[in-house]
Amino acid sequence: MKIGFIGLGNMGGGMAANLVKAGHKVTAFDLSGEALARAGAAGCEAVSEVEQAVLGQEAVVTMLPAGKHVRQVYANHVIMAGSPGTLVLDCSTIDLNTATDIADMANAKKMLPVDAPVSGGIAAANGGTLTFMVGGSEEAFKRAEPILSDMGKAVIHAGGNGAGQAAKICNNMLLGSTMAATCETFKLAEKIGLDLKTFYDISSQASGQSWSMTSYCPVPGVGPQSPADNGYEGGFAAALMLKDMRLALDAARSVKAEVPMGERAEQLYSAFVEADSQGLDFSGIITAMDSISAA
Repeated sequence: MKIGFIGLGNMGGGMAANLVKAGHKVTAFDLSGEALARAGAAGCEAVSEVEQAVLGQEAVVTMLPAGKHVRQVYANHVIMAGSPGTLVLDCSTIDLNTATDIADMANAKKMLPVDAPVSGGIAAANGGTLTFMVGGSEEAFKRAEPILSDMGKAVIHAGGNGAGQAAKICNNMLLGSTMAATCETFKLAEKIGLDLKTFYDISSQASGQSWSMTSYCPVPGVGPQSPADNGYEGGFAAALMLKDMRLALDAARSVKAEVPMGERAEQLYSAFVEADSQGLDFSGIITAMDSISAA
């Protein structure tokens, strides 16, 4: 299939490369020359204009930093250069209003839009093991599913346009909150004299078990390999987790939902990022838990 790919950052670069591995002809665009060069080396056709990644494509994938970027690219390029019947897949994590607005733009031109945010991080993007939460019509999902499956291990239809983004922000509010709780619990265990490896061995097989503990433990040398074992480098940056927490809180306010745990977790990540997290993984919040909890 002929697929345009816009946005070749830490996540998008690996995703585009996996589409090439699956046999698709991928035309790729990014503002970064380095990202374009990596995409070219991975087998993509690197182009210098956004429209070149849209014109004549059967599907267009976008993977961009924030809603404002997605809105700009759709309004000024994807909708203008795309054709009726083109499948458009936005894999960015953005606010619900932008997700539904760009879907309305695409539907007005008889394109097939899906919002398909991802879970899994950079390693999963490179390894083709992402989870996609998809919002869109049944027809659009049916066409999108095989493309997304070439980049991931799970593709789940969450509902109509916007439902994928709704699922993603709820998932990440839960992840951010459980990671904060996991970090403060390890700090407590340490202060009351528990050996952290022993505590991990107990809790990972008891009722306190969570993904944040057993798959992404924030303590180095405890559990499977995680960013904690690499000085909290790589993984999912704390600033990105903060962005997602804020998207979730915006959504909660819009429907008058009470989310006190999410609100407190957002405050902790905000303090961590503002205190200069230096791009560390979100689990690195454990290194500042004492100071930010007291703030």
